Amino acid sequence: MNPAEFAVRKLDAAQQKFTPASFVFGVVKKFGDDNGGVLVTNLAFTAFLSLFPLLLVLTTILGLVASAEPSIRTEVIGAIDKQIPLIGRTLTENVDQLRRSSVIGLIVGLVTLLWGGMGLAQAGIFTMEQVWNLPGPERPGFAQRIGRSATFLGLLSLGVIATTLLTGLSTYGHNTTWLVVIAEIGAALTNVAMFVAAFRILTPKHITVKCLLPGAIVAGVCWTLLQLLGTYLVHHFLRSDSVYGVFATVLGLIAWIYLGVRVVVYAAEVNVVLSRHLWPRSLVQPPLTEADRASLASQALQNQRRKDQHVEVTFDETASLGSRPWTSMSPPGTPPTATSRWNWPG
Repeated sequence: MNPAEFAVRKLDAAQQKFTPASFVFGVVKKFGDDNGGVLVTNLAFTAFLSLFPLLLVLTTILGLVASAEPSIRTEVIGAIDKQIPLIGRTLTENVDQLRRSSVIGLIVGLVTLLWGGMGLAQAGIFTMEQVWNLPGPERPGFAQRIGRSATFLGLLSLGVIATTLLTGLSTYGHNTTWLVVIAEIGAALTNVAMFVAAFRILTPKHITVKCLLPGAIVAGVCWTLLQLLGTYLVHHFLRSDSVYGVFATVLGLIAWIYLGVRVVVYAAEVNVVLSRHLWPRSLVQPPLTEADRASLASQALQNQRRKDQHVEVTFDETASLGSRPWTSMSPPGTPPTATSRWNWPG
């Protein structure tokens, strides 16, 4: 064994014995096993195309409701701006122009844009299927996906409205410190609740809410912090009155969405790693840890496409840990025991 490999193996042994480090590495490793970068890119792209129509609809509805009182309308628009930093003001201003131009065109356009927003929910369902390594027969059909997508969009709209109203508390109180703190805490709790419900809608039914709660807390808190960070950057660093400001706005918006989506996917991985106890993972192989074998088996088993198809995973015991040649019959989504032989019941 050369000195470099010896040092890496010593580091590997240390991280496996230190639970916080081994858990974090287990989440990162699971993210890589699921091709998380591809999932994030796909989800970020659909979010980029879908969140704006939802914001336009929200602005129009709230604007019509608050049209009788200009001061309330101004406060609502200001609160909506904070939901998507960098470009919220531009979107909210253009809604008025569109509504004045053609009411019928606005209705048709918003219906079309809402239908396009279904792509975000579809991408979310696919992401959760991959994260939980769901085999083909266990994945929802077309009608089920449409129903889940509609429910998800309704949940997203309610969540955005709730956080918008909470954000408006600080505006109503002229940025009074205690109102700002209460508003942000309320927004964080609302985001956590929204992610719990979103994960419940998008993930397999046999996954309990208890298994979804840790990741939802991580996602809700981090999403709130990202909104605060985006608002801070807009007010203190980014300006759109120059060519460089336009570039900074576009790049900052893309980076903000991508980072937010990445946090959400990592949060979903936290749920899987916790529920299946997929840690510690090894930096170098062989040998494989029990969590390594469980994760590798799940990757293969998710490629099942028919109920009458049987997928079996075996490991060379000389390159793994232990020598226990028995079969695991764990159903999809449950934490499988790392053994040398795997197959779904069929």
